[in-house]
Amino acid sequence: MHVTLVHVRVRAQDVDAFIAATRANHEASVDEPGNRRFDVLQALDDPTRFILYEAYASAADAAAHKETTHYLAWREAVAGMMAEPRRGEPMNGLLPA
Repeated sequence: MHVTLVHVRVRAQDVDAFIAATRANHEASVDEPGNRRFDVLQALDDPTRFILYEAYASAADAAAHKETTHYLAWREAVAGMMAEPRRGEPMNGLLPA
């Protein structure tokens, strides 16, 4: 399984807008072929910090996600909300198999 942890820090004034834009991306992403999980996590100690846990059956499925209309719309919508550049951390998903 191909997993990416996307680390995001948004500007405080954009937290609610970021969550709304990310909800729309999440709802469409979970219906993609090859998607296994698409979790949106918010830090308890800092509401401007998020991790997107994106799990796909293969690297090709993860790459296809980045070509979808909903991902491209999300990327454009949140670009100006970032307090710092988002950072993707690729992982090899071992368990569950």
